[in-house]
Amino acid sequence: MTIGIVWFIVWLVLALVAGGVIGFFLARVWFKNYLKKNPPVNEQMIREMMRQMGRTPSEKQVRQILASMNQYK
Repeated sequence: MTIGIVWFIVWLVLALVAGGVIGFFLARVWFKNYLKKNPPVNEQMIREMMRQMGRTPSEKQVRQILASMNQYK
């Protein structure tokens, strides 16, 4: 009876480790696909957003906005 319990615990631990490894790689693939579809904001996007608002941004303004966005990451 105790041998059965030991084997149950061994299989349970192995299943949890395997599930953790598989979950890690699935989450990694999902996150890479998400970043491909929704890239992070860069300088070019900031310039284009300001142009759409009717402003011509200077390099200093773009750098300030980018710095303020990176501050809260």
